[in-house]
Amino acid sequence: MGKKRIIQKTEKELIEEREKVEAAVKKEIKTEVPAKTKEGRIYIFSSYNNTIISLTDSRGNVLTWASAGSIGFKGTKKATPFAASKVAELVSQTARKLGLEKVQILVKGIGSGRDSAIRSLAGRGLDITSVKDITPVPHNGCRPPKARRV
Repeated sequence: MGKKRIIQKTEKELIEEREKVEAAVKKEIKTEVPAKTKEGRIYIFSSYNNTIISLTDSRGNVLTWASAGSIGFKGTKKATPFAASKVAELVSQTARKLGLEKVQILVKGIGSGRDSAIRSLAGRGLDITSVKDITPVPHNGCRPPKARRV
């Protein structure tokens, strides 16, 4: 195998490398989070197993999200209205920190956390401009099976 050689960098090279990394990090932060957007959207997805709430800007770029599972609820407790209200409280706090004032709410799914999440968001002081249900509904459903021949 032979001896392993470790390349030692001088202090000047280390400082230059650190400055490059810090500049790159500052660039990423500026492009990812828009500067104090006033309007946004909140998408609530509620299924039989979990409730997921996403906070986006007016274009649809996700700023933050939270789910009942990410907060710490496990198993069947994730699908409860209480868990959905806790998720909504967390999202509304981050919306306040980001400077959102007006919010559109878009609800999808058939879980039990839909109503409690909306009520919790309204109670936290966000200015809700509209609430829209975007649950997908089939127009004519699946094709039925062929008739059985006996």
